[in-house]
Amino acid sequence: MKSVYQGGLTTIQFGAQIGIKPESIRVRLCQTGSYFGVTPRKLPNGRLLWPADAAEQLLGKEGAA
Repeated sequence: MKSVYQGGLTTIQFGAQIGIKPESIRVRLCQTGSYFGVTPRKLPNGRLLWPADAAEQLLGKEGAA
C-alpha cells in the first residue's frame, strides 16, 4: 500500500497511514467538507485523491494540540 496514485493517496492508503477506517474518513468529509482540515481532490471517476503528505499534515496538527 505504499504506492502513490498520481501524486496522492487513495482513501484506503490515507486511512491506513493514520489508523482510521476509510468509511469514517468519507463520512467526516461528507459532513464537513474536509477531514480535519485536509481536503482531497475529486477525480473524474469519482475517486478521492488525498495529498501525498496528508498524514503528516493531520498528525502534525494533532501533535501540536
